Amino acid sequence: MMFPKSNVLLLGSSVQSLVPSTLISQADSLLDSHRIEEAVDLADQQRKKLQGNVTVDEDEAEELRYVYQRIGFQCFTETLFEDAGKNLFNGDLDPRVLVSYFPELRGSLFNPSDTIDLYAGVAERMPSEASVDQIIVANIVRNYSPYLKPNTQTAPPTAELRRILGMSSVDMLEVFLRKCRTRRIVEGKRKADASYPVVDTVLAKIYAQAETTKELYSLIQETPHFIVLAEIAPVLKQTGQYNALCMLYKQAGDDEKLLELWARLIEGEWTDDDIPDPTQDMLSLLINSRNRTLTQKWGLWLTRRDPERGMKLLMPRETGKRPQRPEEDISLLEQIREANPIAGAQFLEYLVLQKRSLSRDLHTQLATVCLDQVFAALEDKDISKLWRAKASSYAKHSATTTTFFSYFASTTPDSPSKLSRLKTILFLHGSSLYDAELIRERLAQQPILCLELAIVDGKLGNHRAALSTLVNDLHDDLSAEAYCALGGDVVPDKVAQAICADATLGLGLWTFGATGKGRQKTMDTNNDVATSKKQELLKILLELYMSKESASAEHVAHLVNSQAMNLDVVDVIPMVPPQWPLKVMSSFLARSFRRTVHARQEGRIVKALSVGQNLDVKDRSWLILREEGMVVEEALDGDGDGAGVDFDEKGGIIEKVIASSPAGQEKTVIPWTSELDAEPTI
Repeated sequence: MMFPKSNVLLLGSSVQSLVPSTLISQADSLLDSHRIEEAVDLADQQRKKLQGNVTVDEDEAEELRYVYQRIGFQCFTETLFEDAGKNLFNGDLDPRVLVSYFPELRGSLFNPSDTIDLYAGVAERMPSEASVDQIIVANIVRNYSPYLKPNTQTAPPTAELRRILGMSSVDMLEVFLRKCRTRRIVEGKRKADASYPVVDTVLAKIYAQAETTKELYSLIQETPHFIVLAEIAPVLKQTGQYNALCMLYKQAGDDEKLLELWARLIEGEWTDDDIPDPTQDMLSLLINSRNRTLTQKWGLWLTRRDPERGMKLLMPRETGKRPQRPEEDISLLEQIREANPIAGAQFLEYLVLQKRSLSRDLHTQLATVCLDQVFAALEDKDISKLWRAKASSYAKHSATTTTFFSYFASTTPDSPSKLSRLKTILFLHGSSLYDAELIRERLAQQPILCLELAIVDGKLGNHRAALSTLVNDLHDDLSAEAYCALGGDVVPDKVAQAICADATLGLGLWTFGATGKGRQKTMDTNNDVATSKKQELLKILLELYMSKESASAEHVAHLVNSQAMNLDVVDVIPMVPPQWPLKVMSSFLARSFRRTVHARQEGRIVKALSVGQNLDVKDRSWLILREEGMVVEEALDGDGDGAGVDFDEKGGIIEKVIASSPAGQEKTVIPWTSELDAEPTI
């Protein structure tokens, strides 16, 4: 060992030296004689001396750290915890060494293979007890046994002292760890150290157990921190610090555990005043989540408890076009129905009206659900009576200028039953993907629903039945005439859109029939076919009008006059009753005859023009055909069919003429020439 300040004296053949005492030897001597305060003063003087130097000798700094650690552990052994923590911090002790004496706080933060560097002198004089509690017990026994009866463990004074000293030791550890974190931040140490997780996690445990929520939140919100989530989670659950646990789960990105925690709060199993609305927190997380499986799982869970919020998750607003997955949609629909039948109906509407599903099964299900709601409403006698009164009132004012659908929507008081029927009519009109046969069977059981029955008959092509229902049962001539004009649609799209535009009804999504993919136009796009179909439907309608006992001549005349283009006078005249005055049909007949004459004269003109064009073409093509000439193929002698042999057609004709001439009579041969004015040569 070197002593830089020693003095050497040479006397003859002997050497003597005056060696000063070192800081370590002085501190050890003072501590061994239990003079702790003097040892602290000695260490403080040396620290001030080192701080006053421009450069710090590392050896002297090491000695000072050793002395402070010796003092700290001496105080720790004697349960002077405040002094112990102060001196251990000044000695730059590894926090893991001090935490190791608190088994209930260290948990499983240490591994058997972990090692820590310690001064040999410090390690030899560290407390041999395994925990701070054992140190406290040993100190109480040493100071108070056998003076307290029956023993120091059960005697009330020592039991209370033990509790106070335990609290004091934890307070000391808290201050020590806080100082360690502060020094880490001040020195700007960004590289992770093995002690960082121990410091942050144990400090978080202390805050949680002491219920110092503000400090706990501050620690968690400081970034970066090194809290071990798996270690702190049980403590936070035990102490009810669920919001702090939520914060850690969010930072770790563990959505599954975060949702499970919120679920327990929603169910009332746990409570935390710092989480006022866990349902909204869950909803916000899942809305922004891209994990579809997680969203559906917790959306179903939430639907059982809060259908309105749960359906917000299961019915997101589609952004962009996504491929339709009817099998997945139907499977999810069944799960929602099991969780909440009302929510199931709402989700079915979402699939068909918003996602525009083309599944026939889903369309049929929605049509059935709509009918179920209407039939359920009709079980109420008041509603049934009201709807019958509406139909009767409309029939009495058959000359009205509005359809029954518009009349019902505008005059019926707003109610869930009215809304259900309007939805049913709009959907039956708008979709062509549901099973019309099945729906018609159900509608036939309820005579009040005449309009709905006519719509479905139109889908099935039962035009006579549909028109008969509109004319004879519903007395809705406007809808019947619209049916003919539109080729089988009872409700014009403009009428449907006008009703859906009423914000008070909330039917905005049900306009899909007018423009959506589920809509299939009843009338063919081919104009000729459409015209033929119109004529057929108008003929049926005219027959129905004529068959009515109360048929009005003016009404029929209005129809035939307005649809004269689509009616044949030959079909109409036989239907007109003999007693009707001629003036009722005069306008129709005059226009029909005029149109017939016009068509005939136009046909003659077109025919004459066509004949002229044909003659012009023949005249222009005559010269071309003469210049090209003609080739005649005849069979040669010995050939079966003469295939492949060319003959001179002109020469063959001349030979035939000569051969057929009478004997002795000369014949004139006229050569073929292209000149029009060529004269024969004799």
